[in-house]
Amino acid sequence: MVASRTPLMAGNWKMNFNHLQAIAFVQKLAWTLKDVKHDFDDVEVAVFPPFTDIRSVQTITQADNLDVAYGAQDLSEHDSGAYTGDISGDFIATLGARYVLVGHSERRTIHGEGDDVCRAKVNAALRHGLVPVLCVGESLEEREATSNPAEVSIAQLKAGLADVKPGTDIVIAYEPVWAIGTGKVATAEQAQEVCAALRVALAEQLGDETAAATRILYGGSVKPDNVASIMREPDIDGALVGGASLSIEDFSSIIRYRSHVGA
Repeated sequence: MVASRTPLMAGNWKMNFNHLQAIAFVQKLAWTLKDVKHDFDDVEVAVFPPFTDIRSVQTITQADNLDVAYGAQDLSEHDSGAYTGDISGDFIATLGARYVLVGHSERRTIHGEGDDVCRAKVNAALRHGLVPVLCVGESLEEREATSNPAEVSIAQLKAGLADVKPGTDIVIAYEPVWAIGTGKVATAEQAQEVCAALRVALAEQLGDETAAATRILYGGSVKPDNVASIMREPDIDGALVGGASLSIEDFSSIIRYRSHVGA
């Protein structure tokens, strides 16, 4: 399965930055990258701000024609109705967002969202023309309980994409829970092993063509000093960046991973 896949560097801000801080950050990030455009001509950059920031991010990116995509950190499985606090995919799409995270490990663990909810949210995203970024990954206990490190992630992928048709534009993010915000990171070889297995599972479920075209990101304590080795792996097409995406210096350095020594 060989395809040309544009690397995607996605910054998940989690519950950080108000709308004024979001405007300043996106504007500064875009201008920082503009000064070194040759370093990442074929890399797509996206940010995932809190819901309250999305309108502001839309305004600044459109007004200044900034080359930064954006998405939401979550969405409701429902389109409308009496669901206090939920955010419809329609609302997100109307704000010009391209992406939405589904099944992030913090949603799965803190909010108890299982595979059925993730599948419903993937379907909701697609109904509204959003590209779902389906997050999968195992806890340390789950990893140690099996000889197959990809077992949990493959099960989550198959469940989340159960209703998806071949040819659908989706993104997969492999984020080992034990490496998120801990300072630990899977080795490039460990990440590649699981991402390669996920691509095989995609081929089994959606066909070789879709599997070859689908971008698979790695997420889990990605930093400027480890991104180059991760991105050298053939089945890793970008990164879902958490804490480091809150720093202009760190995130722009991650985006420009090819400029690193030895990249």
